[in-house]
Amino acid sequence: MTTVLVVEDEHNIATVVRIALERDGHRVVAVRTGEEALAELPRHPVGLVVLDIGLPGMDGLEVCRRIRAGSSLPIIMLTARDEEADRVVGLELGADDYVSKPFSPRELAARVKAVLRRSAVAPRADTVAVGEVTLSRSRHEVRVGDRPVQLSSTEFNLLAFLMENAGFVFSRDALLEHVWGLEFPGGTRTVDQHVAQVRSKLGLPGFIETVRGAGYKAVSR
Repeated sequence: MTTVLVVEDEHNIATVVRIALERDGHRVVAVRTGEEALAELPRHPVGLVVLDIGLPGMDGLEVCRRIRAGSSLPIIMLTARDEEADRVVGLELGADDYVSKPFSPRELAARVKAVLRRSAVAPRADTVAVGEVTLSRSRHEVRVGDRPVQLSSTEFNLLAFLMENAGFVFSRDALLEHVWGLEFPGGTRTVDQHVAQVRSKLGLPGFIETVRGAGYKAVSR
């Protein structure tokens, strides 16, 4: 059973989310504001956060930024269909996925399951090193030389997959299948956005190479 922190100020939506998650066997802690979310986080063994962007006071983007500053806790953002810019910012801040309103309880449950599956990869004692980048699954740690790099769980899994298969080219659809594990509305744009974020955080131009018409690969230079 996973404890899910739901941050949603609209009562009806919060109720739908709670029912969907509890039906799947999760424990739900529900709050209405970003301030309450940050206060409740250390009080519970939270395994995932479902976070609305349009909160009163401190908005969901700021909450995401503060959580991500010290944690790789999986985060799913709830957004309105016309908030594409906010969705992009959320992914840039480290959110692992998003669900657009209105959504079906079944879709939300599937996304929660997929994100939890991605973040619960069994730890491995070995590390992967490609060029200047070293990745440790057992410590969920990435370093460029001696510099630590903070990644979200999805960014970490994307980088790990590319590094473990360095030199091989993977299409965007293949990355969606291997890293995300299901089809979702962001489609290949989501892959591009996450690759861009990993590149930016690594600060190594060319480490993840775009192969025109084919996809992406990790290379050591």
